[in-house]
Amino acid sequence: MRVLIDANILYPTVMRQVVLGAAEAGLFTPLWSARILEEWARAAAARLGPAGEAQARGEIALLCRDWPAAEVPADAALEARLRLPDPADVHVLAAAITGQAGILLTENARDFPRAALAAEGLERLSADEFLMRLHRAHPIAVAGAAENVRTEAERLSGEAWPIRKLMRKARLPRLGKTLERG
Repeated sequence: MRVLIDANILYPTVMRQVVLGAAEAGLFTPLWSARILEEWARAAAARLGPAGEAQARGEIALLCRDWPAAEVPADAALEARLRLPDPADVHVLAAAITGQAGILLTENARDFPRAALAAEGLERLSADEFLMRLHRAHPIAVAGAAENVRTEAERLSGEAWPIRKLMRKARLPRLGKTLERG
């Protein structure tokens, strides 16, 4: 299964790490475009300043190293024929189509109407919906990906992070509730 990952999934960190942990477990093939990665870096710069942008660019370099086949090239002709409520998001839909994704993973439901995506053979899912779907099919792999992220969060912060609390903070509340139950 090929999944185009929007910038709002790649940034913030915990959400990205859980999603990509599922990809590392072989549950799906991640895709993105250079423009999506640039949006991530700009979002980090806007929120955290130059240091945040530098950190994001370092994380992007590692992402590109670890997933060299994930980047989908831009297709200006395809972008020109597509329409969405926010024209600035057309490049994301075009990348999903070019990459032959079946799922567009985004937190931006308003600007990616399901009908417009269905016409292109795509389904839109939020990270929580997507990870819950993966968890139903592969509970051990998804739980392992989340636990790896939780362990790293505790190491970096020096404080305890119960799985449900961390997932809720990462806007993955249903996954957190499910994982807490075991």
